[in-house]
Amino acid sequence: MSGDDDSSGWQLTESDPGVFTELLKTLGVPLLVDDLYSLDEASLAELQPLHALIFLFKWVDGGSSIPSSGGQYDADFPGFFAHQVVNNACATLAVMNAIGNIPGLKMGPQLAELLSFTAGMDPQTSGMAITSSDWLREAHNALSPPSAISLEGLDLPKTTEDAYHFIVYIPYAGSVYELDGLKQSPVNHGVYSESGEGWLAKARDVIQARIATYPPGALEFSLLAVRDDPIPRLQEQLAQLQAAGHQSDAAELIVRLANENSKRERWAFENSLRRHNYLGFIHALLLNMAKAGTLEAAKDGAKKALQERIEKKKRGELMDED
Repeated sequence: MSGDDDSSGWQLTESDPGVFTELLKTLGVPLLVDDLYSLDEASLAELQPLHALIFLFKWVDGGSSIPSSGGQYDADFPGFFAHQVVNNACATLAVMNAIGNIPGLKMGPQLAELLSFTAGMDPQTSGMAITSSDWLREAHNALSPPSAISLEGLDLPKTTEDAYHFIVYIPYAGSVYELDGLKQSPVNHGVYSESGEGWLAKARDVIQARIATYPPGALEFSLLAVRDDPIPRLQEQLAQLQAAGHQSDAAELIVRLANENSKRERWAFENSLRRHNYLGFIHALLLNMAKAGTLEAAKDGAKKALQERIEKKKRGELMDED
């Protein structure tokens, strides 16, 4: 969940697959994250094997001992689970709660040491250990837009904004679990069938039931899939098809590989933009616009666009991401 206080140096994170994939790369985890636009069987099948679903939603404090999303709290959950103890850290915490429960997952030495250190800790202490990790906070903040402008000390009126929060759904010990760092314990949503779609069929029912609690047409949530990197598998399949002389099938795989590589190039470009500080450019642009006599017209247009954005947000058509 995002907030203005008690962030302890953790910055807001976009709900973007390129950001999450870069974070996993920094952690030494050979997985990637993709957008999910549909929960239908065909869409999920294209992303297999799929290890976790990251869900971003508008957060409302239920204040109840009963999980608002259904299921039952499991205080004896034997896997890894950490509480969120500072604001703005829920994106990385959702990732940690996911990858900390994937058996045999390869990871970098710092991450392996951190997970080993938290073994046996209660969720609150685990959360404190994670958010006190300087290297992990730096990895989290690396793709947050830099800011050289501070509004602190200006005594500006406080505004209340909607809070958005990341949680994760995973398969564990034959059941689908919801791991939410703001809840007291993991939520067990029940046993899933190993046949057919496996855990994803149960997860779909749980997530769709949650989405159904929002007004029709609401855009106050997004869904990301944590999956294996498909490129090594596609490359292996391509080599086999080419060796067997199946050129038409090989051509299809070449297109899929090109799409995957193009996606990574786009992510790399977008992440480079996120790292860049545009203050100098903006200052020079404003000076030149003032000299050219176009600054006032641009300012009026920006005010109009801002007002339209505010009205859309009031109607629930825009969503700020943590």
